[in-house]
Amino acid sequence: MSARARRLAIPLAAFLAGLLVLGAALILALSPGQQQAPGGAGVGGPFTLVRQDGQTVTEKDFAGAPFLVFFGFTHCPDVCPTTLFEVSEVLRAAGDKGKRVRALFITVDPERDTPEVMKSYLGSFDARIVGLTGSPAAIDAVAKAYKAYAKKVPLKDGGYTMDHTAIVYLMDAKGRFVGSFNLKRSPDEAARDLLRYL
Repeated sequence: MSARARRLAIPLAAFLAGLLVLGAALILALSPGQQQAPGGAGVGGPFTLVRQDGQTVTEKDFAGAPFLVFFGFTHCPDVCPTTLFEVSEVLRAAGDKGKRVRALFITVDPERDTPEVMKSYLGSFDARIVGLTGSPAAIDAVAKAYKAYAKKVPLKDGGYTMDHTAIVYLMDAKGRFVGSFNLKRSPDEAARDLLRYL
């Protein structure tokens, strides 16, 4: 091979390798099932939080069946109620087969989201959605364990809103992270996918 051919071969090989990496990334990103969240390894872990009925629970209380985890807050104007409605539709579609499945709605706004507030708010959604709150330190710890982002954003009127991760996490029956759960499909299809982890 001539020197000129060798000089052309190196950039061409790098270009082709880049195309392969890009193609693999696109296949993963466009997959209809779960998508691995950024930094997926080590997502989840032990927590101690307070349920909307005032009972203290840990991650062990949800062992034995798959569960979904979503971080949000009750003052959320759009993303949270929409997601909770979609999760409710999936749980409804799961029917009796999914009676042990739970979805954990973990607040990122413990200052306002007391157990009583969570209970009232979640009354509009499927009863298998469990509202969880706790001290700011406990919420920070569980958000860190799930690699979730949350930040208080001041409003002009003196109040505030919360910017937060909108991923729905799928955990298996042993509490291990499977991937982000895709709600952008029919409830029946999503329910069949969820029930595979029973």
